[in-house]
Amino acid sequence: MDHNSHHNEESHQLYPKGEKIEITVRNDHRSNRDIPSTSKVTNLEKPRWGKLLTLVGYAATFGSAVPVGYCIGVINSPASYVKAWCAQSLLERYDANITPSGLDLLWASIVSIFLVGGAVGSLGGAWAANKFGRKGCFLISGFLFAIGAIMFFFCRMANSVEMLILGRLLVGLASGLTTAALPMYLTEIAPLAWVGTLGVFCAVGVTGGVVVGQVFSLRDVFGTAELWHYAMSFYIVIICICYLPSYMFPESPKYLYIVKGDREGARRELTRLRGADAVDMINHEIEEMEIEANAKVQTRSFGSVLKDPALLLPLIIVCCFQGGQQLSGINAIFYYSVSIFEKAGLSTTDAEWANLGAGCLNLATSFLGPVLMARVNRRPLMMFSSSICAAFLFAIAFVLYYIEAASWFPIVCIVCIMGYIFFYQFGLGPIPYFIGTELFEVAPRSVAMSMGSLSSWACNFIIGMAFPSLQNAWGAFVFLPFSVTCALLFVLTKFYVPETRGRDPSEVAPLVSKGFKSKVK
Repeated sequence: MDHNSHHNEESHQLYPKGEKIEITVRNDHRSNRDIPSTSKVTNLEKPRWGKLLTLVGYAATFGSAVPVGYCIGVINSPASYVKAWCAQSLLERYDANITPSGLDLLWASIVSIFLVGGAVGSLGGAWAANKFGRKGCFLISGFLFAIGAIMFFFCRMANSVEMLILGRLLVGLASGLTTAALPMYLTEIAPLAWVGTLGVFCAVGVTGGVVVGQVFSLRDVFGTAELWHYAMSFYIVIICICYLPSYMFPESPKYLYIVKGDREGARRELTRLRGADAVDMINHEIEEMEIEANAKVQTRSFGSVLKDPALLLPLIIVCCFQGGQQLSGINAIFYYSVSIFEKAGLSTTDAEWANLGAGCLNLATSFLGPVLMARVNRRPLMMFSSSICAAFLFAIAFVLYYIEAASWFPIVCIVCIMGYIFFYQFGLGPIPYFIGTELFEVAPRSVAMSMGSLSSWACNFIIGMAFPSLQNAWGAFVFLPFSVTCALLFVLTKFYVPETRGRDPSEVAPLVSKGFKSKVK
């Protein structure tokens, strides 16, 4: 979009169906006509959720985002049983006695190839989102998840470690594609007033999936030597249920209108989503898409996005938010929380239950996300969450270092961990998932979301591989870099992130088009 265009603005009062709605009209030089804008809405009643929007929101979240979290959370508890099976399988099939160090390396590969797949899936998300559409990416990720679950279920029967590794790679690819495309899909089918609410669904789904994976991998459920393959593949039941109505799901109207140039298809899908009687709302959304479709430059490729100086700052924000979300310490705490709780004085059994409790707290707090995103601005939420989390992480490092100095320090340590998890979900958890959809217009959006998702998976991989070594070298001070990361995210948000709530991306884009010389509004 040409960010140097100037608009003449004047306020009007409209009263459709007896409801008072204040909107702004702006004149766009490309079309030489007045169009309505939501940038200064002061008394706009939110549109109701239609049945189709509700179905897509929940089915896509449970069918795509929950399996992402499930595959993250399910792998830890049955690790000893899976490692023993791997050693036995290699002995029976190849007559190879693997050493303990070799077995540890094999297990590290099984765990980390999921993250590698996530990074690759994220990188291909931009191409796939424009080639096959947002709904197409959702269907592809479901297919990959299903094939991965089949691999997990039959690998023990086939006595094949290779099937286990391939399954982890496939679900990693599906997870990367999901985190890159699902927030984009949900926010593009949502009315502007509900963008933040639907944008947070992906984060809630991933968080919920981690807890579900932890529950099904408990020893009292499927986390045994005989049933671990059931634990790893059980999420296919969720996929089968949630993908059954997928033939009814709409494609993103913005994708159809702006990327594919299918005007009639976009209007048809908007009518299905908003209802045939919502003519004014549909016309307004079509007008907004027309302005964006008439932009002089439609930036879509990786190269053109990276070279465009007007997109540099929003791209940095998206990558820093998503990468910083992982480097803020949340995954380090969940990957190694059992050992952290043990150092805080809990027994192994109590530490495992505390770990599950932390996951449940994380999930319960994440349900606040849709409410907060609908009612509170993004900037204050992100600054509040990052600053509080920085303080809690610093406190965790301090208390762990002096854990034996006072009898009540272990309790303080547990309180700090739970406090960090609680306030993490106020901003650090949900906002990075969808901030790219509010900063970028449709054309460069798929590239931005892919780059952000790639940053997230890469930092996740770094944490998973580096945290144990750093913990051994630095001890309790390993949490200080996480605290610094949260502090840096606070600074980035305060000085360079504009408020995006209630604004169309075409109005936000000019605010960040001048790079680090941009003025936050």
